[in-house]
Amino acid sequence: MELWTFGYKYGAIEANLVVDVRFLPNPYYVPALCHMTGKDADCASYVLKDEESRIFIDALTGLIVQMETSFRVQGRKTLKVAVGCTGGQHRSVAVAEALAASLREKGFMLEVIHQELKRARSA
Repeated sequence: MELWTFGYKYGAIEANLVVDVRFLPNPYYVPALCHMTGKDADCASYVLKDEESRIFIDALTGLIVQMETSFRVQGRKTLKVAVGCTGGQHRSVAVAEALAASLREKGFMLEVIHQELKRARSA
């Protein structure tokens, strides 16, 4: 399984499941958090602070588990899930990291690729 993050302002990426998380609280507008990424604990906590966010993560985890199970039954190789927000730095990263932790707890092996964080490091 591959779990990707991206920024819509750079263009969506192709995946078996694309999830838009721009409805979640945006740390970009919080001066103390805007220079962080969703990998930073304070930023992730802000994004995932509401109970609705946790419910969303749990529901999305359930959907991905079902899709991965179906992929295996069909003999398909890799399920690719993409999580996007505006810039691909905060919300998508926080959600993907929370999803990855939840899926790993359930025994799934996966790779997490943060497309825009890779872009920022190489610039």
